[in-house]
Amino acid sequence: MKVLIIEDEARIAARIERFLLELMRSSGVSVTICGSLSEGIEFIRNHPPDLLLLDLNLNGENGFEVLKSVTAESFHTIIISAYKEKAIDAFNYGVLDFIPKPFDKARLSLAMERLVNKEKTKGAGVKFIFIKKTGNILLFRTEEIQYIKGSGIYTEIHFRNGRTELHDKSLEKLEQLLPDYFLRIHKSYIADSRDFEKILVQAGSKYQVLLKNGEVLPVGRTRYEELIHQIRL
Repeated sequence: MKVLIIEDEARIAARIERFLLELMRSSGVSVTICGSLSEGIEFIRNHPPDLLLLDLNLNGENGFEVLKSVTAESFHTIIISAYKEKAIDAFNYGVLDFIPKPFDKARLSLAMERLVNKEKTKGAGVKFIFIKKTGNILLFRTEEIQYIKGSGIYTEIHFRNGRTELHDKSLEKLEQLLPDYFLRIHKSYIADSRDFEKILVQAGSKYQVLLKNGEVLPVGRTRYEELIHQIRL
C-alpha cells in the first residue's frame, strides 16, 4: 500500500508515520511525507497513492485544495485536523474519516478499520485485507490470497506463498469485500478462480477443483453448476 501524508508540521507527520508503521507491520507499506500543499498535489499527480492522510491547514493554505485538484484520482482520504468544524465539509468531499487533533494510535487504527470495511466498488472489490494480530494490523494485497477456508468463528486465509493467517470476519463478509474473481465454491471455501487448473468430477457426484499449485479443494454439489457457468462467462 502506498500512503501519502500531507502535513506541514514535521513532528506530527513523523508521529503519523510511526503510528502507521506500528499498526501495519508489513513490507508492502510505503509512506511518503509532503510538507506543503503544492508539493502534495504535484506528488499525487505523478505518484497516485492508495491512501492519503491530509491536514487542512498547510502553512495557512487550505488542504481541501488538494481534493479539489485531484478529484479524478481513485484513492481513499483520511483528514487529520484540529478544525473539527470542518468535518462536515470533509465528508462532503467523500473522505473516509475525519480524525480530530490531538489523536492517538487507537483512533488511527479505527480509521484504518473503516478503510477495510468500506463498501466495495462494483466489480472491483477491496485491494487490501487487514488482519488484526497482537495489537497490530497486518496488511496484505487481495491478489496474494489463493483461497479462504471457514474455521469455526474465524476464517483461514491461505496465501500463494504458503502463509496462513486467521481472520475474524466470516466467509459471507469477506465474499462481499473481495473482487469478483473470488468465487464461493463450497459452504466453507472461497477461492481465486484465476488459480483454477480444472474441475474434477469424482464418483458419487463429488466435485473438486484442482489449483495450479496442485492443491485440491472441495466443490459443493449445489455450487457445481453455478461454478461451471461462472468459469465459462
